[in-house]
Amino acid sequence: MILSKLAGRPFLLTIGLLVALGLPWFVYPPVAMDILCWALFAAAVDLLLGFTGLLSFGHAAFWGGSAYVTGLIALHSGLPFPVAVLGGAVFAAVLAVPIGFLSVRLRGIYFAMVTLAFAQMVYFIANQWRDATGGENGLQGIPKEMFGLDLSDPFYFYYAGLPFILVGLFVVWRIVRSPFGRVLMSIRDNPARARALGYSVDRYKLLAFVLSAGLSGLAGGVFTISHGFASLQGVYWTTSGQAVMMVVLGGIGTLWGGAIGAALVVQLHDYLATAGFEETGIITGTIFILVVLLFRRGVWGTARDLIAARRARRPEPETENAKVEAPV
Repeated sequence: MILSKLAGRPFLLTIGLLVALGLPWFVYPPVAMDILCWALFAAAVDLLLGFTGLLSFGHAAFWGGSAYVTGLIALHSGLPFPVAVLGGAVFAAVLAVPIGFLSVRLRGIYFAMVTLAFAQMVYFIANQWRDATGGENGLQGIPKEMFGLDLSDPFYFYYAGLPFILVGLFVVWRIVRSPFGRVLMSIRDNPARARALGYSVDRYKLLAFVLSAGLSGLAGGVFTISHGFASLQGVYWTTSGQAVMMVVLGGIGTLWGGAIGAALVVQLHDYLATAGFEETGIITGTIFILVVLLFRRGVWGTARDLIAARRARRPEPETENAKVEAPV
C-alpha cells in the first residue's frame, strides 16, 4: 500500500512542488535557483534523448544563445526580466529551426556530431562579436527588475523565477503524456514502422527539437538573470555535456531523473568549490562512472524499477468470497 502511494503521480507531483517551494529555505538561494534551471535544461534534453531517441551535444547553443539575448534585452531595453527571459526563449526556438532542419535527418553519432558543430559555430560567433556579447568578458551587470521592483536579493528572485521553471517543466510533462509524445516514443522505438503508419518522422523530430531548444532557452534565460551575467561558458560544448550527464545520472526517459541528476551535480559542484577542491572534474567523473556502473538506468530509473518489481511480486489481497469450495 505504501509503495503504491509512493508511485502515484499526484503524490510525486505534490512532493516535487513542495520541494521546489521550500528549497531556498534549506539550500543557498542562488544554488537552489541553479538546481531548478539545470533541472529544466536536463528535462528539455531528455525530451530529445529519452523520448525521441536523439542525442544532442549542441543544446549549449540554445542555453547560451538565450542567455546573451536575455542579457541584451534586460540591459538595453529597460523591460522587466520576464520579457527578457521570454525573448531569449523565442530566440532559442527560432535558432533551432535551421539547425534542426539540417540535423534531424541524421541518427546516432552523426546527429550528435552535427549538433555539436553548430554549437561550436555559435560559440565562435559569440566570441568574435565582442561589440554585442562582450567577447571573453561577457555581459555583466544584467539587472533583476520586474515592474520597478528590485529583485537583487537571491531569495526573492528565486520565487520570481520559479514560475518560469514550473511552467517549463509542466510543458515537458504535458508533451510526453500527449498523443504527440506517444508518436515521439514510437519514432524512438521504430522509426520505420512510424513512417509506415503515415507519420512524417522528420517533421515530428524537428518539432521536438524546436520545443526542446525553446525550453532550454527558457532555462538559460532565468539562469542568466539569476547570476547577472552571460559568458562564453554558456555556449561551450561542455554545457551540453553536463546536461546529458545529469540526464544519464537521474535516468534517461524519466523526466524526474533530470531533476535529481541536476540536484546531485549542482550540489556536488557547490560543495567542492566551497571546500576548495580544484580538480572537480576528476571527482565528478569518478562519481558519474560509479553511478552508471551501479545504477544502469540512473538513480530514479533504478528506484522506479525496484518499486514496480516489488508491486508486481506482492500477492493480491484475499477477500472473504475469494475462495469457492469445490462441489463434493
